[in-house]
Amino acid sequence: MDVDKLKQIKDTALGEVNEAPDLDAVETLRIKYLGRKGLLQDVMKALKDVPDEQKAGFGQAANALKQEVQAALEERKQAVSGDSEQATADAFDFTMPGQWRGLGSAHPISQITDRVVDIFSAIGFTVAEGPDMEDVFHNFDALNTPPEHPSRDARDTFYLDNGKLLRTHTSPVQIRYMENNKPPVRILSPGRCYRRDTEDRTHSANFHQVEGLYVSERVSLADLKGDIAYFAREILGPEVQVRFRPHFFPFTEPSIEVDFSCHVCAGQTSSKGCATCRESGWIEIMGAGMVDPEVFKAVGYNPEEVTGYAFGMGIERIAMVMLDIDDIRRLYQNDVRFLKQF
Repeated sequence: MDVDKLKQIKDTALGEVNEAPDLDAVETLRIKYLGRKGLLQDVMKALKDVPDEQKAGFGQAANALKQEVQAALEERKQAVSGDSEQATADAFDFTMPGQWRGLGSAHPISQITDRVVDIFSAIGFTVAEGPDMEDVFHNFDALNTPPEHPSRDARDTFYLDNGKLLRTHTSPVQIRYMENNKPPVRILSPGRCYRRDTEDRTHSANFHQVEGLYVSERVSLADLKGDIAYFAREILGPEVQVRFRPHFFPFTEPSIEVDFSCHVCAGQTSSKGCATCRESGWIEIMGAGMVDPEVFKAVGYNPEEVTGYAFGMGIERIAMVMLDIDDIRRLYQNDVRFLKQF
């Protein structure tokens, strides 16, 4: 192989490159000439057979050939790319109607949470938030929960290796808020909670709560009952009935549980009964009560000067009631066919 042969290869290569119609053809020529098994590799291998007195000139010609072919390939690539983009643009019909992709919507849990917050915001409540990972003091001790209480058992609570735990309710948010704010206090604390519950149609190890706290001078049980009745009418309609039953919670005294009349059978049971309220005519919605004085002492409030009430409700429970959902697990299975109904 001599210099004349190189000139012949160059003329052929440049001619083919300049006539390449598209990017695929350019890539094929790149492999043909510059690839690992291309013609220019053969040229470089032939250098060892060239007489010594001709090697310098042959090497320079071979390098020049490689550079010219590379430049021609790049130039042709840019040219056919522009043609391709222009062809694509020309082929687009701007008069065609657009494709509707559809809009997402808020998850039922978010919808109910937002609705509860809106209802209580109208009577002066503001939202307070706190960490999901809590310490024992804020989750139990400050809430007057004794060491022997079942909720503190490792079979009920997720304890972590660092000595902390995953909060079992959003009540620690109330403690943290009172530690840093003086009365009056009127807050809501929505958020995620964790308990070692066996998963079934009405229980989950991961769930959501909204808790409320109102602390001021001369807050009474009548205030609690009035505000809960207001909430019931706003969330389920003016015909809903509210029932208060005595109960016990470590952090409230007195304590009550609150039931709303069944929205399906309107509290009127029949011979067939109502599956939603289990033929009772009532649905348990929340626990509530007057804040125990020991809780006030834990956060530095004087129980002789202030009183307050607290309540807490499960968002999933309200969602199941309002949206007629028969299994709590449906809310977490990410089935778009189910979720898009709401």
